[in-house]
Amino acid sequence: MPRGSSPTLRKRRLVSELRRLREEADLTIEEVGERLECSASKISRIETGRVGVTPRDVRDMLATYGADRDTLDELVQLAREARRKAWWDEFGDIAPGRYVGFEADAESVRTYQGLMIPGLIQEEGYTRALIGDVIPEASASEVDRRVKLRKARQALLREDDPLRLHVVIDEAALHRLVGGPATMRNQLDRLVEVAALPNVTLQVTPFAIGGHAALDGRFVILGFPEKLDPDVVYIESTRSDVYLEQPSDVARYSDMFARLSAASLGPVESVALIEQVERALP
Repeated sequence: MPRGSSPTLRKRRLVSELRRLREEADLTIEEVGERLECSASKISRIETGRVGVTPRDVRDMLATYGADRDTLDELVQLAREARRKAWWDEFGDIAPGRYVGFEADAESVRTYQGLMIPGLIQEEGYTRALIGDVIPEASASEVDRRVKLRKARQALLREDDPLRLHVVIDEAALHRLVGGPATMRNQLDRLVEVAALPNVTLQVTPFAIGGHAALDGRFVILGFPEKLDPDVVYIESTRSDVYLEQPSDVARYSDMFARLSAASLGPVESVALIEQVERALP
């Protein structure tokens, strides 16, 4: 599937346009709900992407907004494309499909991880040990599915037009013996291997610098190839996933990442530290 063509990104474009057209028509969510004889909460859920949008919904909303025929045809087609199935839908019970879709569409990913190795560059043994620690109730089949999904995501790094990845890892993640010394040795070897890819920039934030810009926690900044699709910040937690799309929020995290990158070791020095940590393993 070409980048930028997935149902996830199509839906994002669609709801953004629906919100913009409502505002241009100078209508509130409540007024739209009254005219369409539905609840205001339904319009709100559509505009925030929390529910699907049918072509019929789009026609009704655009008639209310007074949109022209070309706009109607374009957005109805977007609605059809947004409802298509994607390969990651089969994993919807174990992973945030919206994030996986964004990642599959992204041209670039910038991410900081403080406590563990990021999923895109994890080695299988590390992944299995991590799942066992974080989700001890997971069945063997669920663990296998989670590993399968992670491998499918990692394939983005080795496509003909690969995802550009800039990852900054706190030194703490290198020392945490997830799965034990042997598993960690394999994981550190994987980091060195991935760091050699031309589309990957890997940096380590060493203990020696003390405090740094991202001590608040992990985050991901996803960049897309089309101007129609502005960058989005993703923050994952055990309770909920947060997507920040306001330009001011994206700019704040972009600045944070830039400061963090500047304070961290360069790629060559980072690999040297990874190899040093591996040599010290028992």
